[in-house]
Amino acid sequence: MKTKTRCRWAGTDPLYIRYHDREWGVPVHDDMKLSEFLILESAQAGLSWITILKKRENYRNAFDNFDPRKIAAYDSDKIKALVSDKGIIRNQKKIESAVENAKAFLAVQKEFGSFDAYIWQFTEGVSVKNRWKKHEEIPSKTEISVAMSNDLKKRGFRFAGPTICYAFMQAVGMVNDHTADCFRYDEI
Repeated sequence: MKTKTRCRWAGTDPLYIRYHDREWGVPVHDDMKLSEFLILESAQAGLSWITILKKRENYRNAFDNFDPRKIAAYDSDKIKALVSDKGIIRNQKKIESAVENAKAFLAVQKEFGSFDAYIWQFTEGVSVKNRWKKHEEIPSKTEISVAMSNDLKKRGFRFAGPTICYAFMQAVGMVNDHTADCFRYDEI
């Protein structure tokens, strides 16, 4: 049986492979799922994605299934509890930013009707299908992720730099950055 060709970054870790094969690059239009990826991508800043994937279930539990209404209401006691939670990244600034981002997320929903309507406007509502031959060709940021970052920051989002925004775009399928030889490239 012929093995499937995957993006090189998927490696051999079963968790990475499952994420690559089932989620990465698949267009997401559900606000709760978009909230999840915003929190996880922000938590990843300076870390490897596998670290976050291994803690994903803990994040779901700690952050009320990524419900922005609940997260926006977190008080200082809840933030202290999260900072001491060994199941997540215990960076106080990242945790505080998740609370502030949830508040900004709700404001965006109110203004645009959904976070989905807002965020997908950056790609005019469609996935950008790149055609990279090698992993090394994939950029860490683009003009679109810079524009997204600038707009998010104006709206009060934190830990939303251009690189984080581009990783978010890749994760939620705003861009298809599977390499052209990857079996998922044409499936998405």
